[in-house]
Parts: sequence; structure tokens; C-alpha cells
Amino acid sequence: MGKAIIQKIVSMSFVLAAFLAPAVGQAEEYPYSVGLGFEFGSGKYGTNTRTDTVLVPFTVAYSPTNRLGISLEIPFAYQSNGNVVSSVAMGAGGMQGSRATMLAAGRAGSSMNGGLSPSTSSNRNSSESGLGDINLKVAYILIPEKDSMPQIRPSAFVKFPTADKNKSLGTGEFDEGFAMEVSKWFGKWNPFAEMGYTVQGRTQLLALRNYLAYDVGTGYQVSDRFRPIVFLKGSSPPADGSSSLLEVRLKLKYQASTHTGIDGYLSKGVTTNSPDYGTGLSVYYDF
Repeated sequence: MGKAIIQKIVSMSFVLAAFLAPAVGQAEEYPYSVGLGFEFGSGKYGTNTRTDTVLVPFTVAYSPTNRLGISLEIPFAYQSNGNVVSSVAMGAGGMQGSRATMLAAGRAGSSMNGGLSPSTSSNRNSSESGLGDINLKVAYILIPEKDSMPQIRPSAFVKFPTADKNKSLGTGEFDEGFAMEVSKWFGKWNPFAEMGYTVQGRTQLLALRNYLAYDVGTGYQVSDRFRPIVFLKGSSPPADGSSSLLEVRLKLKYQASTHTGIDGYLSKGVTTNSPDYGTGLSVYYDF
């Protein structure tokens, strides 16, 4: 049943990408943007059972000025069992995509049931799906890029606890955070670094920690429409008993038309609480 759902979502994502990208052209500046994505991750996260996770985020963005950007991400979440607790957070990884923090149910909690996740032991082997945590993010270009000056863009976000904690799709708590991104073009090369801090809501079900998160890497503009990006994505431990997070990602950006862009990525996890591997595809339309 779970594999069938994943296959349908993948097929729909590729069909949508093909439908929205009939023409080729240059990207332009538009105040509005809508996007639909698909992310898949798989790992054991310190348990004996493999957990597959699917996120399908729908994003609406508005840029009232060239410097100010506001975005709202509404994700659908699916995971193959309740052995981990997932929490979707934009945080410091906002520039390069959302983050799925997976906490092993038997290692991250301190509740009265022996540190288990909000799921009961009877349904921890059952797949769960539903609305994920909604994220609101505001970013502002404080210093535009100049000849000798990189672009500096601070951002802040709020995660609303709309995911069902009883299904292990979220922590059931508000999170807030801020980040600072620095980027600079050197010819066709575009190195960047982003670091942020997330304040997690406190809950008796999980021993959550506030954590630092970061992205660091570089992109190369192969053509006007195509740019591959290689970067590291990680954070400090998000809960007691969990490891730090670290992934290596290859992201491909393609501007299909003046209004339509397509992003895809492949990832390889390095630490215990990172997915062993992952992939994603998103299509966005600017207008």
C-alpha cells in the first residue's frame, strides 16, 4: 500500500513537471510564485526498522519588493511506520529546500511510556499520512551583492504544529528560528553559506533541543537555464540521544520557461539521524 502511494506521487510530480514546462526561456522577476514538490527519504535512524518518508509541499510565495520575500509552505506527509517522529522545518535550510528531521522513537523521548514516540506500540508498524507542519518564512536582502560585497539575506520562520503528533508526523509544538545567508557570484561560480538557529517547542513526549543548522556549497551556471549545485546540509543534534544531522546533496536547477522552473536533488546521509538516501523534485511557476 505504501509503495503504491509513493509511486503515484512520483508519477504525478513528473507529469506536472512535463505539463508546466513546454517552453524554454530566461527567468524574470515576478512578485508571485506557486510550487509543488515531492521529497522522498529512507533510513533506519538508529532503529532496526527502515522508515520511508514522503513529503509533498505546496508553496506560495510573494515578493512585494526586490528585497523582501514571504513564503508559506503547506506539506502533505507520509511515512511507512511510526518508529520515528518527523518534523518538517524550513529553518536554516530554507534556501536549499525543506528539512525532515527524523528522531528515533526509542532514543529521542523521555515520556512515561519509556521514551516511545507519540504512536502507541500497537501502531508503530503501521503507515501514517496526513497534513504536515505548515511553515511561514520571511526573508530580506539586507545588503545586495556588489563588486566587492556578497549578498547578505537574513530570514525568520515559524513552524505551526498542524501535523498530527499521534501519528508521529510532528512534535505538536510551535518552532521558531532565524538564519543568515551569504552568497556571491564569481563569474559562473556561486558559492554560498547559510547558518541559522531553531528554537523548538517543549513537549513531555520528546526531549527536544534548540539547534544550529547550516548549508554550505557552491553552484555553477552551465548555461542561462541550467545550474548544478553541490552542498552540505546539516545541524547540531535536535534532541537528547540523537546524532547531529549531515547530508551531501546534488541539486539541479533548470529554468524551463520565463515563468516555470524545475528543481531536483539527490542526497546521501552521513550521520545516524539523517536519511540514508533521498531524492526530490519540485516545479514552481512565477507570475
